[in-house]
Amino acid sequence: MNYTLKIGWLYPDLMNTYGDRGNILVLQKRCQWRNIDVEIKHLDVGFLDTELKACDILFMGGAQDTQQMIVSHDFSANKTTLLKELVEAGTPGLFICGAYQFLGQYYKEADGTKIPGLSILDLYTEHPGNNRKRLIGNIIIKVNSQWSLVDRNKPITNKPSTISYLVGFENHGGMTYLADKSLSFGKVIKGFGNNGRDETEGIMYKNSIGTYLHGPILPKNPKLADFLIQKALTKKYGKVKLEKLDDTLENKARSVIAKRLGTAL
Repeated sequence: MNYTLKIGWLYPDLMNTYGDRGNILVLQKRCQWRNIDVEIKHLDVGFLDTELKACDILFMGGAQDTQQMIVSHDFSANKTTLLKELVEAGTPGLFICGAYQFLGQYYKEADGTKIPGLSILDLYTEHPGNNRKRLIGNIIIKVNSQWSLVDRNKPITNKPSTISYLVGFENHGGMTYLADKSLSFGKVIKGFGNNGRDETEGIMYKNSIGTYLHGPILPKNPKLADFLIQKALTKKYGKVKLEKLDDTLENKARSVIAKRLGTAL
């Protein structure tokens, strides 16, 4: 059977501050290496509701406050409702940094100005002021045990097993707080995470992941890319099985990062 996936890249010109294009490249290549036809749909300012609705995987990267404000103005009530419906329906999505914040209730800037979010996820973000240092550096998280992610040593099926640790790089001034900490994507082992205080990092709701892990995250954690691909295929086609790819180099890179931070994966 020939599989086809459409990846919707939300605001690639505005929300692409930290090399987030690398995440798109990984999704694209890991599909192509398995002979899965993949289309990257650039959803820029003024994109149509029908374009968003047709996507099998959603991705949105990070940006500065000004760009977030432009995106906030572009998102109509209809688009917000549609995105929420896609999230609720289990469409897999990856939302990095500014995009993660954007899905929440609001982002409060250092001067107190509030940028309204989409209120799709129950969280909010506040910048603590110019006297507080940014949360920057390499980060390792242990994935919340309730989330079923893929094991790097096994082929992907519609019943993936567990992968425990993810590595990345964070750089954010805003501090995010979840209404329900049990929905956090993972626990911080090294680094800061959502706010540098409660040891939570990111959020996972249905098949949507919000996180501060740059790096980009998918080149450093390719099996997370497989998780998104597998979820999209399962939702669209039913039971699927993906052939295993050789991730030797990626796993070695992950191990090097972990060792530098005093942790063994």
